[in-house]
Amino acid sequence: MAATIITTEDLMEFKEDLLEEFKQLLVEHTDAKPKNWLRSSDIRRRFEISPGTLHSLRSRNIIPSYKVGGLLFYDAEEIDQIILDNKVEPIDGAV
Repeated sequence: MAATIITTEDLMEFKEDLLEEFKQLLVEHTDAKPKNWLRSSDIRRRFEISPGTLHSLRSRNIIPSYKVGGLLFYDAEEIDQIILDNKVEPIDGAV
């Protein structure tokens, strides 16, 4: 059986390679931007709607919500996307 001698330099190179791989994994599996969660009051204030209107939008599954311990939360990106997806085009000849 042949013996292999490992030097301090070999260990340092291995350490650097291993750290670089860990960094790459963290970059690949980490959300770059944390979610921005809004509460019902934030949505009502942002769009100037009543609690009843918000409830109606939620119950008709127009606006998705997440319930945690009795509190409702909304993903700001999802709300923005819903607004963009429902853009109303102007009617020809309308000002």
